[in-house]
Amino acid sequence: MDITVKGRNVPVTEALERYAREKVGRIARFFDDSGSDTRAEVELLHERNPANPVPEVADATLFVGGTVLKAREESADMYASIDLMSDKLERQVKRYRGRQLDRWHGQKARRARGEDLPFEDQLEEGGEEEEAEVAARIVRTKQFVMKPMSPEEAALQMELLDHAFFVFTSADTGDVNVVYRRRDGNYGLIEPARG
Repeated sequence: MDITVKGRNVPVTEALERYAREKVGRIARFFDDSGSDTRAEVELLHERNPANPVPEVADATLFVGGTVLKAREESADMYASIDLMSDKLERQVKRYRGRQLDRWHGQKARRARGEDLPFEDQLEEGGEEEEAEVAARIVRTKQFVMKPMSPEEAALQMELLDHAFFVFTSADTGDVNVVYRRRDGNYGLIEPARG
């Protein structure tokens, strides 16, 4: 697995880089050696706000095939932040690998354990929101490849990224869909209406 370590507002010493590589490298055991498309990017940064009691941040992004896993942790010590971040990343990899194995072993095992992801058939009461005057502006644009997937796969990807929503292409219809986390802990699915 290819691991890149960089720093922002903090010098990345040889010892710090070696420590980060060693901790993140532990997750390589969950993947085949032949998986040359698995790589990790680690960013170590120091928050410059003197009022922040936990200024040392360790942020990792793991690319596994078409899946992206992220972990970010902060503490008062950079080595502790790296420990916390690598533990969080390892938990996400274990969850990802477990779900991947479930998919490989079929849906019966998931249903037997009651792990189906609930989705709403439609938004509550029409789904339209009233327009409000907003003085916000677009400050960042992201572009990404949307591979076709099921709503369940999209929900998993959303959880792995720790986002509140995820935009994807439906494997069934080819349409752009959105899966989102509801306040009650369940998931919602937004599909384009035909008509």
